Amino acid sequence: MAKPKDNPNYKVIAENRRARFDYAIEDDLEVGIVLQGSEVKSLRENSANITECYAAVENGELWLVNSYIAPYNRAMFPHEERRRRKLLVSRKELSKLWNETQRKGMTLVPLVLYFNHKGIAKMKIGIAKGKKNHDKRETAAKRDWGRQKQRLLKNAG
Repeated sequence: MAKPKDNPNYKVIAENRRARFDYAIEDDLEVGIVLQGSEVKSLRENSANITECYAAVENGELWLVNSYIAPYNRAMFPHEERRRRKLLVSRKELSKLWNETQRKGMTLVPLVLYFNHKGIAKMKIGIAKGKKNHDKRETAAKRDWGRQKQRLLKNAG
């Protein structure tokens, strides 16, 4: 995700690079995230990990499960590091996400956690289908070929 030049508040906190390798991402969606004060302070220090977490629709709400936000050491009321955090979406988007995950066998994968241009913590989640091993090998082969092609063009020119 490229950083816009005119937005000093825009800042990527955590990125799930493995998601694009393990999943075929069909669509993505920006969602809000409900955080406590010490969690926001911790995120401002870039101490979060979203590689092992996932999003799930439960009881008509969207939840982020197993995400890690490091404890903020100067907090008066510290937060639980791996608690379930509520994600904020509209009802229409929530019903779409629920339909995708229930009917088509898709999963909701967090892609990026960032502060937007207003300084508000947001998350981009992807509606994805898991790749098989042969699909992963194919992706790796395409990536390697692209690198090799760039090297050849650079050396030839």
